[in-house]
Amino acid sequence: MAAHLLLGQTLRFRSNPFHDGPDAAEHLSRGAVLIRDGRIAALGDAEALRAEAPDVPVTDHGAGLILAGFVDCHVHYPQTGIIASWGRRLIDWLNSYTFPEEMRFGDPDYAARMAELYLDFSLANGITTAASYCTIHPESVEALFAAAEARGMRMVAGKVMMDRNAPDGLRDDPQTGYDQSKALLERWHGRGRLSYAVTPRFAPTSTPDQLDAAGSLWAEHPDCAMQTHLSEQREEIAWMRELFPDHPDYLSVYETHGLVGEGAVMGHAIHLTDRERASLVETGTGVAHCPTSNTFIGSGLCDVRGLVGQGVPVGLATDVGGGSSFSMLRTMAAAYEIGQLRGDALHPAELLWLATEGSAQVLRQARHVGNLEVGREADLLVLDLASTPVIAERAGRAGDIWEALFPTIMLGDDRAVAQVYVNGAPVG
Repeated sequence: MAAHLLLGQTLRFRSNPFHDGPDAAEHLSRGAVLIRDGRIAALGDAEALRAEAPDVPVTDHGAGLILAGFVDCHVHYPQTGIIASWGRRLIDWLNSYTFPEEMRFGDPDYAARMAELYLDFSLANGITTAASYCTIHPESVEALFAAAEARGMRMVAGKVMMDRNAPDGLRDDPQTGYDQSKALLERWHGRGRLSYAVTPRFAPTSTPDQLDAAGSLWAEHPDCAMQTHLSEQREEIAWMRELFPDHPDYLSVYETHGLVGEGAVMGHAIHLTDRERASLVETGTGVAHCPTSNTFIGSGLCDVRGLVGQGVPVGLATDVGGGSSFSMLRTMAAAYEIGQLRGDALHPAELLWLATEGSAQVLRQARHVGNLEVGREADLLVLDLASTPVIAERAGRAGDIWEALFPTIMLGDDRAVAQVYVNGAPVG
């Protein structure tokens, strides 16, 4: 059996820090991770594991912090090329940048190039699993899954379904959307480390007939994910009310069409009613918190702690390219800043949980990835906690692991990502 022993600091979660505080995490200042055949085979003290496996090749990462790889639970890989585009509000931004760019993804060569670029940027930032919207073009899904498969990555993705309120060339119809999505699902779902997500973009760009088709497809394949957007901006909510006047709120549209439940991931979920929050809890529907996007497009401040406290599954997401960074460190920093603006600072343990185990749970991938745990796949990340002079200066004064990690969360970038392992193999 192929085996490999990694040494360094290790940090893993034994429980949810939103419930149990920082003590939910276990930190070893000199720990080890034993990998066998792409999975975590053992965890513990470095010297003890070296003694138990004396003939296994060793990589010593010194003071590097070994974590589970980041899990990005909401991203638009076709927007890679338009990240950081100046815009006013969500609908203007979609019409000015997103839709013109997505028109290009019917070209398989262009889709393949952008898929490779997106995965390069993600891995450079320690993201080893992501859930991505593609475009209405099957070619866009084929490109991302093929690129992820070639790298051995765990990936969740799906063809966007849109049959109204989008430009010519970016609309399907209920039957075509269903048929193409089903064909892609049957080709890719469960193939290696790949999973399909039924993907109606959001209620305003789908007719009730198309939402019915999406709900039917998910009901036929309930082990898939389902991803869409919910209550991102107030103008969007007002538009939804014009299009669906018989519904009491935004979430009820998805409820009516069978698009809520475990494995459903609602992007943003900022401006929720009390009824919607209660329904998210009751149905087990997850939320993808997208803090850099929410500030970049001026959407609002998501009540992360309130949602988690009520029992809503919440994960963290870059939301590239509405999100302004490929870095999950920058995304955690933005989540901290949004918490501060709400009068509720998230602890570093909570931020890291959202970026790993929280996102994995939202995507129903936690049995595979998201934490250092024996039996899970060895998608790992090693952080350099002294990657720049200013970070090194602050971390050098730290009294515990959280004080040492927090400067990297707030100030770090891809330079802090010392090494990434995908399915046990080093990347780069």
